[in-house]
Formats: sequence, C-alpha cells, structure tokens
Amino acid sequence: MTTTVGCLCGAVKLELSGAPVAHFYCHCDDCQRVHGTAYVPAVMYRASQVRLIAGEPVLWALKTTVRATCRECGTRVYAEPPGMGVRSLPASLLPEGMFQPTFHMQCQHALLPARDALPHYKGFPAMFGGADDLMSW
Repeated sequence: MTTTVGCLCGAVKLELSGAPVAHFYCHCDDCQRVHGTAYVPAVMYRASQVRLIAGEPVLWALKTTVRATCRECGTRVYAEPPGMGVRSLPASLLPEGMFQPTFHMQCQHALLPARDALPHYKGFPAMFGGADDLMSW
C-alpha cells in the first residue's frame, strides 16, 4: 500500500509505503512549541517508508528533532526524532479516515489532562524505548 501526502500548497509531496509503526498523540514540549498547540496527532513510519517525491523542504531543529517544513507555505511535513530511524508526520496530512490513534505519549508535558479511552504514557511507551508508565489522571 502506498499513499501520497503533501503540504497545503502542494510544493512538497511524500510517498508513504506500507503500514505505519504507530498512530498517536504527542504532548511533548518540543511539539507544543513547534506546532503552537497542546498536542500533535501524529503517524510514525520507518524512515525508509517515507520518500520525498516533490519539492525541497527546509530542514531545521528547535531542540534535537530535525523537522521538515515546506519553504513555500510553512506546512510541517515530517519530524525525525534522533536515533530512532523513523519519520513522524502530522496526521492532518493523511487522507480523511486514515488516522487511527492508539495512545498518547509524553503526557508529562500535557497542558491539561486528556480524557479518552486510550493509554496516556507519562513519557515514551515501551515500543519507543520507554517504561510504559501511565499518567494517573
């Protein structure tokens, strides 16, 4: 399965192949600052599953996570957390109905408690090298 996604103006296009590693909500303070929001709905793929097929995004980092942004419209198109070999894309780039979140992570930085039936990990879940510690809210 392949899916083509891109920025709002269409200058940057990515081809996603295969199944994603995870669908989740990220509450880390880096994502909050970069996206100007309380949390980011995200989908994560192995880096080899995300291929740039059009455009040249600007690469930059606020802290340690390298991010790619369309130089024309400013859309954040992906992030590359260091040492993980993955690319995380904002779920807003996906076709409608494709985002199927299964957990929240980095909730230690949450601005407010998130209330839903999904697990709310204090840091990273075990699948990302974390301890699977859950928030008690």
